[in-house]
Amino acid sequence: MAGKQNTRKKNLKDSYTVPGIDVEDGQKLAQQLQSCLHNLNDLHLTLKHAHWNVVGPKFIGVHKMLDPQVDAVREMTDTVAERMATMGVPPVGTPGALVRDRDWEDYSIGLAQASEHLGALDRVYSRVIENHRRVLDMAGDIDPITEDMLIGQTGEMEQYQWFVRAHLQDDEGQLSTSSATSEKEAAAQAMEGDRAID
Repeated sequence: MAGKQNTRKKNLKDSYTVPGIDVEDGQKLAQQLQSCLHNLNDLHLTLKHAHWNVVGPKFIGVHKMLDPQVDAVREMTDTVAERMATMGVPPVGTPGALVRDRDWEDYSIGLAQASEHLGALDRVYSRVIENHRRVLDMAGDIDPITEDMLIGQTGEMEQYQWFVRAHLQDDEGQLSTSSATSEKEAAAQAMEGDRAID
């Protein structure tokens, strides 16, 4: 996201942020939250897509597991957007802005076995969590309130990723997708790992 950040030209003299934080620092942090907003919007849509397109013998368990994650990530999205607004930066939640600003490809798995979706979702969660941690590092130097928000969200997403990864582990704790570098690779490796266990 860093290379494609939405560049907003604003006169800081006419801007504001939360009390106790330098306006320039607050605005800079709030602008970085835009990458979290885009990642979270993408994540909840991707989770819902997987929820609708999962098939196979593990369908019902995965289908039901994903809905609470969708709801929680939607709430995180709203919290990030409202934090940005509180800090004086208007959040941009339009699909066009997300597509324009993102530095990742669209989720590529359609109708597929549960393992394939779970393998791909593991990669998606890793991307979103890594971005949250990047912004979290920046927040720690500027604003403990934003830092706290990001810590809570990151912890919750890490737990959801654990739920996903529990389906991808063998009985020795090894992830079937550990060498995957893309969603498609992860989907294929997860399916292969599933066959090996069954």
